[in-house]
Order: sequence, then structure tokens, then C-alpha cells
Amino acid sequence: MKKLKVVILTLCAGIVMAGCSNTAKGTAIGAAGGAVLGAVVGKLAGNTAIGAAVGGAVGAGAGALIGKKMDKVKAQAQAVQNAQVEEVKDANGLDAVKVTFDSGILFTTGSATLSQTAKNSLTSFASVLKQNADCDVAVQGYTDNAGWKNSTAEQSAQKNLDLSQQRAQAVTSYLQSLGVSANQIRSTTGFGEANPVADNATAAGKAQNRRVEVYMYASQAMIQAAQNGTLQ
Repeated sequence: MKKLKVVILTLCAGIVMAGCSNTAKGTAIGAAGGAVLGAVVGKLAGNTAIGAAVGGAVGAGAGALIGKKMDKVKAQAQAVQNAQVEEVKDANGLDAVKVTFDSGILFTTGSATLSQTAKNSLTSFASVLKQNADCDVAVQGYTDNAGWKNSTAEQSAQKNLDLSQQRAQAVTSYLQSLGVSANQIRSTTGFGEANPVADNATAAGKAQNRRVEVYMYASQAMIQAAQNGTLQ
């Protein structure tokens, strides 16, 4: 445990010294690199580990190029209406972009049918994905912990899990109908009540927990291009 704390403190200090841009942070992360450290960063960021770990450390130069690329991706995603955009880390500790869509915008209560507002937002978002085909994508669905009528707690949890999967799949299917490659969307997963981002004891908290998250992270091709110095 002590060694883990030392790693985390060292990494955090490096990021602070590197400055605020993804380019600088990419250099710091790339220099430290590697699957184990990437997993630590992912846990700190609060996101599920995204992407397959590469078989070794990603160099500082490659990390910086990926950081610069993700700065551009983030700026494009921020132009999408109803999208909350954040910086996170993937399983390799490299910069990634997390886009959260509130299920209140995407779906009506208990439904996995996309609203027209959702379709409008996802149409804009699909354009971002297609412009960045070298980003792999993970789609994740979540619910609050509200119970279902005439169901036990266990049954409600399972129904919420099923609903989260259906909602994540609805987003994936619609993005693909707009021309996003099925090969680009690497995973579509429902997590149900898991990983709440707010307090389920309040209505406002439950609303935040009902969400679909879309992650854009470096594909193997992007990492290779960065390592070759050819990533644009």
C-alpha cells in the first residue's frame, strides 16, 4: 500500500509540474507509462478502465502527441449540444475523452427509445467520431438505484442492469446508423446501478446517475502512429 501511495504521489507531482494541457500531461504520463500505472490513474479518475493495455510503456514523445490529439477531440466534443465533456485516462495512462449524455435527455423513464433531442445530439456527436476514426470508442450505460414496481431489490437491480445495457445499445446502434464504423465502437456495456456519480438518496443525484457515457481513447493504430512520430 505504501509503494502504491508513493507511485500516485510521484505521478500527481509530475502532472502538476507538467502544466494543464493534455500535451504536457501526455508527456508526463507517457514517460511513466505502462499498463499498471495506467490502471492506477484510471481508478483515480473514477472511470472504468478503457482500452486494452499495450505490451509496454508508451514513450514520452508518443504520450505528448496523443495528448495533443485528444485536446482537439475534446474541443470538438464540447461543441455537441447536451454533452458533458471531461478528460480521463485510459488503461495505459494516456489521455482520453469522456462524453456524458444525461438519460433525461436521451430517454423517457424506464425506456430505451431515443428521444428526438437525443438523436439531434448524437447526430452531431457521430460527426466527431467519424472525424476521429483513429479513436476507439466505448459506450457505457448506467441507471440510478430506484426499484421497480412489484419487484424485489434483487429483481430491480437486474432490471436496471438490463435497461442500462439496452440504453447503451440504443446509442451504439444509432451512431452506427449514422455511419460510425462498428469496428470503431469497441464495447457497448450496461453497468446498471454500479459506479454512481452522485448520491442516489436525492432526486437530483438519481438524475445524474441515469446516464450514458461514451469514451474516446487511443486505438492501437493511434499509439503506433504516435510512436512513429506521424500522428496528426
